[in-house]
Amino acid sequence: MTRCIWYVSKYVAPPDGPDGVGSRGYELMRELAALGHRCVIVTSDANHLATVPHVQGRRLLQKRDGLLVCWVRTLKAARAKSWQRIAGWLHFEWRLARLRKRDLPRPDVVVVSSPSLFTLLNGLWLKRRIGARLVFEVRDIWPLTLVDEGGYSPRNPLIRLLGTLERLGYRHADAVVGTMPNLREHVRTVLGQDRPVHCIPMGYSPRALKAGSVSLPESFLEEHTPSGRFTVVYAGTIGISNALETLFEVAETLRARTDIHFLVVGDGSLRQQYVDAYGSLDNLTFVPRVPKDAVGSLLARCDLLYLSTRPGELWRYGQSLNKLVDYMLAGKPILASFSGHPSMVDEARCGTFVPAGDAVAVAREVERYRDMEATERDAIGQRGREWLMTHRPYPRLASDYAEVLTGTGST
Repeated sequence: MTRCIWYVSKYVAPPDGPDGVGSRGYELMRELAALGHRCVIVTSDANHLATVPHVQGRRLLQKRDGLLVCWVRTLKAARAKSWQRIAGWLHFEWRLARLRKRDLPRPDVVVVSSPSLFTLLNGLWLKRRIGARLVFEVRDIWPLTLVDEGGYSPRNPLIRLLGTLERLGYRHADAVVGTMPNLREHVRTVLGQDRPVHCIPMGYSPRALKAGSVSLPESFLEEHTPSGRFTVVYAGTIGISNALETLFEVAETLRARTDIHFLVVGDGSLRQQYVDAYGSLDNLTFVPRVPKDAVGSLLARCDLLYLSTRPGELWRYGQSLNKLVDYMLAGKPILASFSGHPSMVDEARCGTFVPAGDAVAVAREVERYRDMEATERDAIGQRGREWLMTHRPYPRLASDYAEVLTGTGST
């Protein structure tokens, strides 16, 4: 049975932006539309990491890819971690509450997606006002992320408010969906009781894969990637949550190994600080950010793909990072400094996890992979790519999501 589905989140964008940020919701709705559902995305023009249209009035309606996209003009934040961002959330909710709903088809299902939990208030109003089924989608566990990664006190008034909204969502939504595999445990902790939770993780778009990735200029690759050395790469945001201090400690430890080189690719709030502290290491290169559709051509030149997180409660509930999708598609082995719930890397057997922050263990694994036969490394990486292509294409995930939206999905 077909449904009219609204997907409401302040951060959604088509996948044609430079970083593809926010494209998961778009990809899922596009595939649900291909299944025959009538899909509407309601989002803001304030995603500074994505390409968004210029909105002159209060909102702009666009028809594209079988979807109706409603862009709501909202306040812009100069920095991601600022009170301006909270003000932008509230402005989006105000505009959303006053949006002329008759300009949009009446929804049967409303999906409200984090990180902005204030959207739950509009979702609960639509649930009560028109009887729409409400689905609460958790892509980032707020406010726990702010406490665990941002250093906020649990007694902070904002944290308490967000905690109240989170409980409202878990208690009153018709369905709870998470991108992380163990969200059910967190919901049980918050509510003090169990309730069904569905996992619809991050995936990849076969359309984008078929279209092919963009190749970086050979001159760029020759300048930034060393030849004849075993290369370990981190590609992504360079910020406090990415815990790159462990990688830099490993680079210092292994600086006498002239056959091993480390790359850090990307940009972020801590990049210059790290360049100042570690830029003199001969076995470490900082590479500028590259567009998302060109990341694959850089990863293909490397031997081992690295990611890391900080120790903390947040990761007990699992993770489903965009970075892992890019890494697995590259067909290279993955080394993760991560302490938490097992992930798809474990399922695919395409890499190794060591405890978060354990530089000795990371260094040991880097040397182990360096000494491994290239054919063995290739086999490990290809297992990840093949597993991802089988289990995580967005058409398959959208089919699973359709069961949740209609109330027929298993937990």
